[in-house]
Amino acid sequence: ITTDHISPAGNISKTSPAARYLTERTVQQVDFNTYGARRGNDEIMARGTFANTRLKNKLLGGKEGPNTLYVPTKETLSVFDAADRYQKEGRQLIILAGNEYGSGSSRDWAAKGPYLLGVKAVIAQSYERIHRSNLVGMGILPLEFRAGENADTLGLTGEETFSILLNGGNLKVGQDIDIKTSKGTTFQARVRLDTDVEVEYFKNGGILHYVIRKIVRPN
Repeated sequence: ITTDHISPAGNISKTSPAARYLTERTVQQVDFNTYGARRGNDEIMARGTFANTRLKNKLLGGKEGPNTLYVPTKETLSVFDAADRYQKEGRQLIILAGNEYGSGSSRDWAAKGPYLLGVKAVIAQSYERIHRSNLVGMGILPLEFRAGENADTLGLTGEETFSILLNGGNLKVGQDIDIKTSKGTTFQARVRLDTDVEVEYFKNGGILHYVIRKIVRPN
């Protein structure tokens, strides 16, 4: 999964949540432009997160499209619409991913977008270096499957509820933590907070919160 899958910069599809948002505000289709051109608008960019038409989501059997399964009702919805429902229900979200998650061009919205959708953690086999750092900066916890393990080998479908045990928030660089699922599976993942500073960023909910607190309470 590349940063362009996560936060595409191309044209806004006329059937997308972003198009619906613009149409409701009397913007004509000819003026939709691209996600890249509207990157200063958080409402558009949140709706554009995982809006790449070439995205393959295993929750839908690998079918291409910017959609996902809304688990409570088994409906197929756009990623944004499903995330919006989950947020209104107070449900926190995670992403299960494979190798080199976030590869491709560095794109800050590839971390900002998931944050706005309510994503709290990513569990991947490996990460692209800059994207992993960007996730930490947004307060999203990057976790890594142990060598030889992935969602398939562990029998994870994405329809489970996950409990990520954070040791009361007392995280350390590179430590292993336990993750339990509603289907009875328990496995370990490595915390990809690679420096003490990143640990502090995460504990504060991201780099912006960290900096604001340092300004307000310099000592």
